[in-house]
Amino acid sequence: MMTGFRLNFSPLKEPLGFVKLVEWLTAIFAFGGCGGFSGRNVVTVFCGDGTNDTLNADFHYPFRLSQVPLVPANATICNRSVATTHLVGDSASSAEFFVGVAIVCFLYSMAALLVYLGYMHVYKDSDFGPMFDFALTAVLVFLWLVCSSAWAKGLQNVKDATGTEGIGSTLALCKGSNATCEVTDYANLRTLNISVVFGFLNMFIWAGNAWFVYKETRWHSKKFSSQPGPGRQQVPAPI
Repeated sequence: MMTGFRLNFSPLKEPLGFVKLVEWLTAIFAFGGCGGFSGRNVVTVFCGDGTNDTLNADFHYPFRLSQVPLVPANATICNRSVATTHLVGDSASSAEFFVGVAIVCFLYSMAALLVYLGYMHVYKDSDFGPMFDFALTAVLVFLWLVCSSAWAKGLQNVKDATGTEGIGSTLALCKGSNATCEVTDYANLRTLNISVVFGFLNMFIWAGNAWFVYKETRWHSKKFSSQPGPGRQQVPAPI
């Protein structure tokens, strides 16, 4: 059997290779929208004497909000000295898990495309390649479901912690009757919302691709080879 590299783009015209290319692209949108994010919410403090002060809530990937200072040291707000205050919450585990799964899928899609385009003759002639491909694809479908669900919850926690109610409950000054706090300028979270959408989209794409990979395995070929052909009668075994 020839095992050398043979460049052939025809697999891209078939579902097996085309869907893998789509998976490679959607993985980029998933980890790119989350991993590169940086934003700022502007908080306006309305003092009782009619003056206003502003605070900046800067947050970014991996969203360890408890390490983000909302009020710097020795700050004076509404003519009052306010202790150093940080945002509340930590969504780093869900964000890093999501980005990690997306990067793994991105790298695996590239490796699979290399095999499909250059070593398809080896892939089809072996049992190990398709079976390994199917098993790993099934695992990644499950990981997409878990990490996308976790990141969707983590993103909601980020929105709650950096919103008006979250800031108001974090900053002691805002709990008094002489000052009120309101987020007057929100960071654009469009890319984070898109990353969640692409996370669940990847789950469905990888689930669909699992069927096309399964058709390349010996399990599928044995299933159909064992079925009698049209018009063929099974001969009973002799007694």
